[in-house]
Amino acid sequence: MAKIPEEVIETVRTATNIADVVGQYVQLKKSGKNLFGLCPFHEEKTPSFSVTEDKQIFHCFSCGRGGNVFKFLMELEHISFPEAVVKVADFSHVDLASEYRQDAAAPAVDSKTGQLIALHEQAAKLYHHILVNTEVGQPALDYLHDRGLTDDTIETYQLGFAPSQRLLKPFFDQRQSDYQLLRQSGLFIENADGELRDRFTERVMFPLRNASGHVAAFSGRLLKKADDQPKYLNSPETALFTKSRLLFNFDLARPAIRQAGEVTLFEGYMDVISATQAGVLNGIASMGTSLTTEQIYAIERTTDKLNVCYDGDEPGQRAIERALSLLGQHSHLQLSVIQLPEGQDPDEYRKAHGNDAFKQMLTTAKETPIRFQLRYLRRNRALDTDSERLDYLNQAMPLLAQVQEPVELDMYLNQLATEFQLDKDALTAQLKQVQRDTAAQQERQRPRQQQAAPIPAAHPAVTVHQQQRPLTRLERAEQGLLYRLLHDRNVWAQVTAMPDFSFVHDDYQIIYTLAQGYFQTHQTYVTAQFTDFIQEDRLQQLVITLETKSYAAVTPREIDDYLAVIMDEAPIEEQLRLKKNQLTEASRLGDAEQQRQLVVEIVQLERQRQANKQV
Repeated sequence: MAKIPEEVIETVRTATNIADVVGQYVQLKKSGKNLFGLCPFHEEKTPSFSVTEDKQIFHCFSCGRGGNVFKFLMELEHISFPEAVVKVADFSHVDLASEYRQDAAAPAVDSKTGQLIALHEQAAKLYHHILVNTEVGQPALDYLHDRGLTDDTIETYQLGFAPSQRLLKPFFDQRQSDYQLLRQSGLFIENADGELRDRFTERVMFPLRNASGHVAAFSGRLLKKADDQPKYLNSPETALFTKSRLLFNFDLARPAIRQAGEVTLFEGYMDVISATQAGVLNGIASMGTSLTTEQIYAIERTTDKLNVCYDGDEPGQRAIERALSLLGQHSHLQLSVIQLPEGQDPDEYRKAHGNDAFKQMLTTAKETPIRFQLRYLRRNRALDTDSERLDYLNQAMPLLAQVQEPVELDMYLNQLATEFQLDKDALTAQLKQVQRDTAAQQERQRPRQQQAAPIPAAHPAVTVHQQQRPLTRLERAEQGLLYRLLHDRNVWAQVTAMPDFSFVHDDYQIIYTLAQGYFQTHQTYVTAQFTDFIQEDRLQQLVITLETKSYAAVTPREIDDYLAVIMDEAPIEEQLRLKKNQLTEASRLGDAEQQRQLVVEIVQLERQRQANKQV
């Protein structure tokens, strides 16, 4: 890939609002001058991730990550700087010369992750080619057409076919792919002799893309039923693929989710694909298992509203009940259930009633979680008997005790009173007793819960926040002066005219030196631009941290104070450290004369330090 000139990078940056790019991945809300949301780099319940539009930077006050729009995409999607520039240019409709786009769509292959992604992308292309262009793939293509999928849909999802012939291993052998990488990819099964053979055969292939749109795994559906094989076979968990975190179609659905303000959770891949073909673009699915807290967190970063649309049969209803239970415990999402006719799944409903009726059903069939749970309690009950009715009402009351809205609660009580010909006041009295019992139980459990509450483990990808350790007076002075140097040309002129000036700590001095090179070609300071001059992540984060601090208008006294601390106090601190080390050594050797002399010198230095602080 050709090196992208700085002026081209700057054109892309100035044409882009970082909030628009970040907003594709994080649900941002205005708070004061900045925008805040849940950090996409680690799990949190309280938003600590901020975007500052006037400076075009992001920063997480919890994990410490920060940078400009290019850094955001590099960190989140694990792509190189040139790839991030090209991606932002495409987002902002900035034309780039073809030499800057060469291989830009492919992930960087200088890392193990990039190499594994490249293998999966190539495998997806091969499977898709076999499906749409070969005779061996025709039965699988006919199957998909019979399921009602169009060629455009098949192309959009890059559906493929893995034939009975072992094609994938020879395909990669021809490209001299690394054997160890192939072993770790999950695309093959290894026998006792170390021989690799294709994991997927005679299966329709569904590429599973991560949130960045790269193929991370596959799910293969048997084309012909076989009693000794599962209907669906997923890739094993690898460095790329963790089943509990990935949501099918999340990368394609995210823009539609933001536009609609809600997401629809389906049970299977075909339901999502069928819904997309009907024009419902905000559908996703979990990986054939129960919904997980990791998947819930990904949804929460994108929207506040979730519709659950699972199958209308008994297993589907049980799955809805489990999902609602988990969502109720671990999320603040506004929930709805889309109730399908008994025995039908979304794909079957669309094919039976048409696209328009399907889209209409997704709106009109919505019900609240409480309404679903009340109906779920009815299944397999003979409500014409007193015992069954009483049992049902006793189980319904704890559900109603969770309802916070008075109008909604009144509606449910009226419905129960009418249906079972009961006195509403009696139902209300029983409900209040349940609420009192629940509150008392929670009160009894609270001390034990607080004692047993585990200390949350740090997320493996989260860096330690740079501000956990209190800054020394010297570091506060260095940060304050560095901020003023970067933002005020008068301060810059004053300090650079001092031949003996330097920062005490290396990180600040390195940034200062880089700024000298920056200002040789730039008249004004732009944080989002300057960070591209810095190669080390640690120093980039330090510059971003400076931008999160609040500084009033600069004064001459402020700068003099900073300089006094850095140039006068810091040398004294260093001398004190050396003298105290010498005193320790003299004590060890039993040199009394040397000890007396060092004590006198230390006292003098301490007095000088105190005098400087009082100035």
